Amino acid sequence: MAFAVAAGLLIATIAVLYAMGRVPICTCGAVRLWGGGVNTPDNSQQIADWYSFSHIIHGMIFYAALHWLLPRASVPWRLTIAVAIECGWEILENSPIIIDRYRAATIAIGYTGDSILNSVSDVLMMALGFLIAFRLPWRWTLALAILFEIGTLIIIRDNLALNILMLVSPIDAIREWQAAL
Repeated sequence: MAFAVAAGLLIATIAVLYAMGRVPICTCGAVRLWGGGVNTPDNSQQIADWYSFSHIIHGMIFYAALHWLLPRASVPWRLTIAVAIECGWEILENSPIIIDRYRAATIAIGYTGDSILNSVSDVLMMALGFLIAFRLPWRWTLALAILFEIGTLIIIRDNLALNILMLVSPIDAIREWQAAL
């Protein structure tokens, strides 16, 4: 039952994103497994990109938080709650208020939001992170999250922590450092 609810949430999210005017796939017309350019039209348009690692970390965080908050809930129901949270984020992230915030506060000057394909993938990446955290000892999960954060910081000068910081309280020195890539 929990998985049916999670699937329904994902389908409803697709419908909402479509109603919001989000494009189903990249306007370039191509569907790729990997869109590795950060400041390119492919960013947040393909199945996976550098920000997929942040969504995996979301899942790890949601697993830990829900394990602590709802210890008696089954893992499938906790995953369904995590899917609901991530679907809500995907809708909010692709709203004009957040898109405009990204453009104003971060280096994502030309950011237009995610394709629906990328948003669905982001939710599935979160689910992957949740399942990784469920299966691995917490120390391994934490080490993997830190590896993802350090790796994306080195490669694209961005990660989940910087993304949150720059959305909440932008720092010009960080924006300039990120733009120098």
